[in-house]
Amino acid sequence: MSRCLAGHAIDHVVLERGEVANTWRTERWDSLRLLTPNWQSRLPGFGYSGHDPDGYRTVPEVIDFIEEYARASSAPVETHTRVTLVRSIGSGYVVRTNRGDWQCRAVVLASGACNVPRLPAFATLVPRSIATLTAQQYRNPDRLADGGVLVVGASASGLQIAHEIQRSGRPVTLSVGEHIRVPRVYRGKDIQWWLDAAGVLDERYDEVDDVARARRVPSFQLAGTPDRSTLDLNALTEIGVTLTGRLAGIASGKAQFAGSLHNMCALSDLKMGRLLDTIDVWARDNGLDRTVDPPTRLPPTRVEDSPPLHMDLSTGRVKTIIWATGYRADYSWLELPILDRKAMVRHDGGVVALAGIYLMGTQFMRRRKSSLIDGAGDDARDLSAHLASYLAGRTSKVACKVA
Repeated sequence: MSRCLAGHAIDHVVLERGEVANTWRTERWDSLRLLTPNWQSRLPGFGYSGHDPDGYRTVPEVIDFIEEYARASSAPVETHTRVTLVRSIGSGYVVRTNRGDWQCRAVVLASGACNVPRLPAFATLVPRSIATLTAQQYRNPDRLADGGVLVVGASASGLQIAHEIQRSGRPVTLSVGEHIRVPRVYRGKDIQWWLDAAGVLDERYDEVDDVARARRVPSFQLAGTPDRSTLDLNALTEIGVTLTGRLAGIASGKAQFAGSLHNMCALSDLKMGRLLDTIDVWARDNGLDRTVDPPTRLPPTRVEDSPPLHMDLSTGRVKTIIWATGYRADYSWLELPILDRKAMVRHDGGVVALAGIYLMGTQFMRRRKSSLIDGAGDDARDLSAHLASYLAGRTSKVACKVA
């Protein structure tokens, strides 16, 4: 967004609570790799220039990439500047920080959608003898106590963490709720290549029937590995991970799991099949059938006949619970009438009803790819154009319909 604002000659500043790429420095586990291939890190005036376009960046490589972009774009970043309050003042806004106040006519909220781990209310009922961590706090298996581990959540983070811990010799139980299963490579190309080429990632928020539902869809079960292997529930059961249904509650020291595991897995397989059918149709219609591998399908997710419905947490077999249950945004520092009943910013494709306020970087904000590095550029181009018109007094409309 800073790069695009500079392109409109708009004087601005970027306030960062820590260092550039702060969350990548402080909130990622050691072995994590970016889930999108290197070629897909496309930003305005910047992109991947290495020799491994189909690889997946490690955490240090992601930090270097973001730092390099900040330097290349001469972004006016004020580091170690924590925003504590934003409120209206006159025809603009005052932004209070630990380093003083700023006054401005417009504010872009780019603080991300993953500020606070989203934990179930019963998380407080875990016995004190069991250590609990969020995916944000987890670093590597060596920091865990010896013994069993319960990983709650089976999207990308939960799968990768469960896989790594099981391979360390600690027995893992994975609690599985709603999830989206996809192959890492399909018909010889990365699944992200297909989603990009077929235009799936460019689908707009105003082109879907239920954007609220689309914004709640879990992330893909994906891992970025050197061998480009598919990590799914079958891969986990093959190495000994035990699958259970969604963790429904904890009572008297016992974990209670929903009996919906079969249904969840069958529904995920069905959705995967529909997505791959869409890709096959696009490949056929665009003359790619003879240039790529033939269509294949992964075998159905294997689930035992009677998955466990209970787990006694008082026996000492489970030493650690890792919550990979997602995140929510933290807008507690906003003193503006723009939040809904769930404390989320109300917006129309990133344009907030309060004039001069914009949103960036949330799930399906303007396009399906809005939460990806690759989606930031297109969203920023749209919103910076709207913001420039607002500052010039040329628009009072809330909707931003720039293509």
